[in-house]
Amino acid sequence: MMTTAATREEERTAESELPGLMVRYQRGEVAAIEELVRRLSPPLLRFFSFSQVSMAEAEDLLQDCWLRIHRSRQTYRASEPVLPWIFAIARHTRLDGHRRRQRRMSREVLVADPPENSSTLPETRGDGSDELMNMLGQIPETQREVILMLKVSGMSLEEVARATSSSVGAIKQKAHRAYAKLRELLAKEQ
Repeated sequence: MMTTAATREEERTAESELPGLMVRYQRGEVAAIEELVRRLSPPLLRFFSFSQVSMAEAEDLLQDCWLRIHRSRQTYRASEPVLPWIFAIARHTRLDGHRRRQRRMSREVLVADPPENSSTLPETRGDGSDELMNMLGQIPETQREVILMLKVSGMSLEEVARATSSSVGAIKQKAHRAYAKLRELLAKEQ
């Protein structure tokens, strides 16, 4: 129990350092961007990987997100928290990636008989996340997005509300509905 409290305190301390790092990044300090990338890439990659895309596509989305962050870094205001600003950019990156995939898929031509010696196998993580991805794939995108930000990325309700341009009440409602749907899906599996 103390480990969890200590971990949360470390996370709060790390989050409180993010605005300073972002301001230093705005000034052009290379060390600041390296530290931001080191700290924020893992949660961003998790956010993208739970979007029903391959790991390679999630990594491409992460790269695209960092390019967008770099291009828009001057729009960050030091008085605001960094995570909602970053995850708002990540959310738009993911939506744009989804639109690109949809356009590409609409233009692709299906082959009647696929090659029999396919060496590509779907990626499995082996940690239960495949079942989680399957369940999350069965809830609406807006609810899935809220769950990913709250539970996977560890953002607060207020931060998720800012990142999605919603009210805290709307986020609570989406989370509640998502939890209810996930409980229903779990009950069906058992």
